Formats: sequence, structure tokens, C-alpha cells
Amino acid sequence: MSARILVVDDIDSNVRLLQAKLTAEYYEVLTASDGPTALAIAASERPDIVLLDVMMPGMDGFAVCRRLKDDPETRHVPVVLVTALDGRADRVAGLEAGADDFLTKPIDDVMLLARVRSLTRLKSVIDELRDREASGRRMGVIAGAASRLGGSGGRILIVDDNERQAKRVSDELAVEHRPIVETDPAKALLTARGPVDLVIVNIGAKTFDGLRFAAQLRSDEQTRKLPILAVADIDERQKAIKALEIGVNDLLARPIDPGELAARVRTQIRRKRYTDYLRANLDHSLELAVTDQLTGLHNRRYMSGQLEALMRRASVDGMPVSLLVIDIDHFKKVNDSFGHDVGDEVLREFAVRLASNVRAIDLPVRHGGEEFVVVMPDTDLEDARRIAERIRLHVAGAPFGVMGGEQMLGVTISIGVATSCGAEDTPTALMKRADEAVYEAKSRGRNRVFVRAA
Repeated sequence: MSARILVVDDIDSNVRLLQAKLTAEYYEVLTASDGPTALAIAASERPDIVLLDVMMPGMDGFAVCRRLKDDPETRHVPVVLVTALDGRADRVAGLEAGADDFLTKPIDDVMLLARVRSLTRLKSVIDELRDREASGRRMGVIAGAASRLGGSGGRILIVDDNERQAKRVSDELAVEHRPIVETDPAKALLTARGPVDLVIVNIGAKTFDGLRFAAQLRSDEQTRKLPILAVADIDERQKAIKALEIGVNDLLARPIDPGELAARVRTQIRRKRYTDYLRANLDHSLELAVTDQLTGLHNRRYMSGQLEALMRRASVDGMPVSLLVIDIDHFKKVNDSFGHDVGDEVLREFAVRLASNVRAIDLPVRHGGEEFVVVMPDTDLEDARRIAERIRLHVAGAPFGVMGGEQMLGVTISIGVATSCGAEDTPTALMKRADEAVYEAKSRGRNRVFVRAA
């Protein structure tokens, strides 16, 4: 997977060296020699990753990173700080500034490329979710959210057979988070399927294969989206590279520094909350796209796709599909006499009665206005007529309470029934017959069921 990478360094030879290495791996490389230029390029070119030198005159790398993470348009872009510094304070400062990693010069080429590939995958997922969310907003099916990240702290699963190390990590995190320690990888896999925000795994464990455990998390549908922070010895270079290839999100070197641990954990949980927010909005937008917001029933768009699929199946297996078209009698008088708010109450109450009188396999739909449709798979004409009569009686048999129960309205409905008739039948023809049947029911006095044979 290729990517567009912005390399920022005030030393031209460093820029050219990184540019040559990344270009050889088929990445597109943008360059900047100072902080303000880097910010301008990031805003206009939207890179996938920023490799950012810390020691620059004027605006240093920490300041540039903070500016990138404060901007809603660039905060999701992964930032890797690159520096000759190797002190604890500088690593923690970089992570707290929002950096995704902190690499030390001279750069390990294999580790750098592994990290770039890992962050590219992450950026690709977030970009897709952001694009879908933006489409939902343009369509008006996603509203703004009060918060993207939720509350502080998270539930963290620590998987480590080194009990002393695990307890130390747990104690450090317990100030802000809710850690749970598990030494058995089989039990840990089950625990990870519950409400967990982050998994910390010791890939140098003695009694189990930490890399295999991480791979199992990534292969399980229920846990593959969980962020994983791998703990590795500094000299376990090959294991660290393999961890990134498997899909581990971040690496924490031993001996573990409490400040670095806290910063990396906060970053992973914050990112998970953000991606969870994007996924929840996407799920919500898909639901809104096929649901009638007033009644909670499916809408006409959803019904069209389902009906077409059922008719195709019926043309093969010969099982009939029946359709009820239902119209609320004299609904305009309700709106004219009591107002549209009362009309909406009637529609909602009718939807409840309709849904409670059809079978689990049936699909009740608000087709538009006061017209409703029920799609009934594997149902012949007589069964459909019998169910339609049951719905009619249930509606007419008890008045609708509106205006908080202060007013009781008698409501009746007219129903047209039609059934598919062979391989040559179409959804349009079936719908037309059911429409003709409901008009016939209304013309014969309303509050009745009329069946239209093929």
C-alpha cells in the first residue's frame, strides 16, 4: 500500500536521504525545511504520514506536531517524530504532543518502513470512515455529535506471564484506567471479546507466543479492531518488526517508562474512541437511510430492494410473494380537524398495531404519507387475505388515543392484497395489482379488504 509522506527537516541532506529511501519503496514524498512550511503543505496536500524532525530553528517539531493535532483537518494524520535525542523526557514530550511514534537517528530503515506501513493501514481505515461520515452529513442523515472521544480512562487488558511486570503496568494505569491482568492467553482471548478499549501484550512472554496471540486478535471478527500495544525488549528488533506486520498498533520498549506508557495508552484509547465514533455514525446513517423516522418502520427504499430479491427467488423456487397495500381512511380529515401533530400520532400508533399483527418474516413498511405496505414472503393469496383481515379488525376494534389520551379517534383502514404469479411477474406489476385492490376497497366503502387476483 503506497502513501503520500511529508518529510520535514531543516538539514537538506537528511531530507534527501529519507526521500531516496521512501521513493525507492514507491512512496510519494513531499518535503519541507521548517515548521510553518510543513503546516502549509499538510493543510493543502493532505499527506498520509508526517516524518517530522524535532530539532529545527524557530518552530520545533513538538510545536509543529501540536499544531497538526489541534487542527480538525490534520489531527488524524499520523506523525512520527525523528530526532537525535534519545532521552525519556523528549520521548514523552513527543507522545504528549500527539505524535504516533518517536524514532531516533540514525534511523533503522527496516523499522521505519514497518512503522510507515502500519500507520498507512491505520490512516486508510480512518480516511474511509471519515469519507463515509462526510457523505452521510451531506445527505443529512448524520447530525453533529456532542463529543467524539467520550470520557477519560478506558478498560485495558494486560496479557503478560511476567506477573511482576504486569502488576507494575496495572498499578501505573489504575490511576486513570480500569486495567485487568490475564496470564493465560486462551482466557485473554475470551476477555478481549468483552468491553475492552486496549490490549497490552508482552511479545517476549516465556510461556506463550505473544506474536501469535496478537495475530489471533487480528483474525477474530470480534477483536480485530481492538488496538494492541506490544511490549518488547529494545534488542528484540525482529519481533518488533513482525508485530507491526501482524497489525500491532504501537510498541513500548522495556524497561517500561511510566510516562511513556501513559502517553502511548492515552493515544491509543483516544484514537479508538474516535474510530468508534466514526463507525457508530456510519451505522446510524445506514439505519437512517432505510428507516422512516416518524414510525420507525422501514422505508420505501429498503422495501424496493427486498421485494426485488424476493421476487427473483420466487421465480426460481416458485414460492409466492404477497403484498398488502394499506391506506388509512379519511386521514386528511384528521390533519384538517386536529392538526398534523395529531396526524403524526395516528401514524405512529398505526405503525405499532401493524407491526404487532404481522409475522416475524413479514416486512412492514411506510410507503409514504398515510400509505403502508407489508411484504409477505412465502405467502399465498388466502393466507395474505387472512392476515390483512386481522390487521383491519385490530385497527378498527379500538380507538386511537391522541393528545396525551385526551381525545379518542376511531380509525379504519382499507387494504389491497395481491400475490405474485409465476416467473414472469415483476415487483412493479405486483405493486400495481395491490394498488388497484386498495383503490377498489376504498371505492366499495372503505374499512375493508379487497383481493386482486392475477
